[in-house]
Amino acid sequence: MQQAGLPLEPPGRNGEAQDLRAELRARGASFRNADHSIHLGPLSPACEACRMGVGTATFFASLKCHRRCFYCFNPNQEGYDFFQEHRRDLGAELAELAEGGFQVSHVALTGGEPLLHPEEAVTFFRTAKQLFPGVHTRLYTSGDHLGEALVRQLAEAGLDEVRVSVRVDDGPAGRRHTYSRLALAREHIPAVMVETPVLPGTLDAMTEMLLELDRIGIFGVNLLEFCFPFHNAEAFRERGYQVKNPPYEVPYDYWYAGGLPVAGSEVDALRLVKFALDQGLSLGVHYCSLENKHSGQIFRQNSTASLPATACFSARDFFIRSAKVFGRDALRSRRRFDALGYRGYAVDPARDFLEFHPAWIPQLRGVADEVALCTYVAEERPEGPVLRELKISVTTPGTFDPETDI
Repeated sequence: MQQAGLPLEPPGRNGEAQDLRAELRARGASFRNADHSIHLGPLSPACEACRMGVGTATFFASLKCHRRCFYCFNPNQEGYDFFQEHRRDLGAELAELAEGGFQVSHVALTGGEPLLHPEEAVTFFRTAKQLFPGVHTRLYTSGDHLGEALVRQLAEAGLDEVRVSVRVDDGPAGRRHTYSRLALAREHIPAVMVETPVLPGTLDAMTEMLLELDRIGIFGVNLLEFCFPFHNAEAFRERGYQVKNPPYEVPYDYWYAGGLPVAGSEVDALRLVKFALDQGLSLGVHYCSLENKHSGQIFRQNSTASLPATACFSARDFFIRSAKVFGRDALRSRRRFDALGYRGYAVDPARDFLEFHPAWIPQLRGVADEVALCTYVAEERPEGPVLRELKISVTTPGTFDPETDI
């Protein structure tokens, strides 16, 4: 990761984030998705659906954009150079989805900047409503092209939700321009939202933004964990940014192209949620961490996997888990399980361990001092499906709670 051009922050600096999470939980904030999603007030149904990624589909006409955000991750997208100059056939893609019999509840149009192609955008939402009655539609945009006529056309085409990006590095004048576009959209679109990354060191501008958005009366704001997209490292170094350490609770090569989380973004996002709570703001405020964006992928990979008796699917974070004990603990644990009538374990004599379902960990009190809790993801490989072990953490029979720790 450091070879990508940005250093890792020193370890052990997440104490304030933990304290803020504890305070927000005690004050009634909603925690979802293994605590990777935290919100106050209303939450978009599209955010609810995103958790599992089932029934959702996102499209783009092109990846062309008039903005040049230094943190943009679109260059990581497959076909980025090609789709600067070429467009996808959105109507054909929607028709193919419908003809395939897919049950779609949420459809989104993103980019690039989708409103560089206003006619295609309007037609896209009209077609989506025709092909998928009752579908929830949303649009991602900078807001720069949201004029009166286009907003009316989008509303008439059935657009349910628009998410506008407020760039705190635009300065006060740039933000005022975006606020005017939000106020206009609110007159016609049912749900108007802001979705913006939390850049460390911009807390004052972000709190001013929350107050102004609440005054305008928008539906809510998604505060995104700010990410380093593996390029443009010089711009990140100039601002003193570092990569969060560790970047993920469970390391893996995730599909999401956004990059790696930047140190300090999560703490500032949690401070903003607390600020909204302190101020009694009426709009929804949602902290969407980078790991929250991974959950749909992990659910789709793991939820239908064929598992051995020693493993289970976690309804908390969608990973697959098993437990292992080694050496003399393995022998003693096997005797305990046999006495209890449990035979669902597996013995590996070559590696001298016993593997079993994690729900049985508490039964090993007085038998095993430590238990390895193993985390897996299901992968399809040429030789067939495999469970790939990603992480091992240590627990004890006396402290492990199957309700919260699986």
